Amino acid sequence: MSERVTLEVTEKREMGKREKEKEKEKAKRQRYLLKTEPSEWSWEDQAANGGISNWDGVKNKQAQKYLKSMSLGDLCFFYHSGPKARRIVGVVSVVREWDGDAVDVKAVGEMRRPVDLKEMKHFKDFALLKQPRLSVVPVPDLIWDEICLLGGGYDGDHAP
Repeated sequence: MSERVTLEVTEKREMGKREKEKEKEKAKRQRYLLKTEPSEWSWEDQAANGGISNWDGVKNKQAQKYLKSMSLGDLCFFYHSGPKARRIVGVVSVVREWDGDAVDVKAVGEMRRPVDLKEMKHFKDFALLKQPRLSVVPVPDLIWDEICLLGGGYDGDHAP
């Protein structure tokens, strides 16, 4: 085998390894839901702020535990709570991990159709329904996928 062919084969193997590592990293990503009152911080505020915000002010220890467990690239539903609107309106990603009191998140995209709380009532094991007072909760992959289907996905999800 020529040196050139050997080099090409080695490069292809390395590319394959890198792709597998990327897939593993993707599989490790966690998903969460972040609640906010639209009068305090809305999706429009998030988008107008260059898409990046410091997610702070979380006092509940369980919610803080979830914030502390977030890693770069994790995705979070942006949920409007309050008396007038209880729905998922967008998706953000973690761009800076816990620093002692907050994480930074960046807007990924708006839901193509907001998903109302009423549409999620059948998710019996969803922490949003089991612990409704928490402002940060994990979202299992299956529930994430179903919510994305309900909302037609979100801008930036690379859906056709």
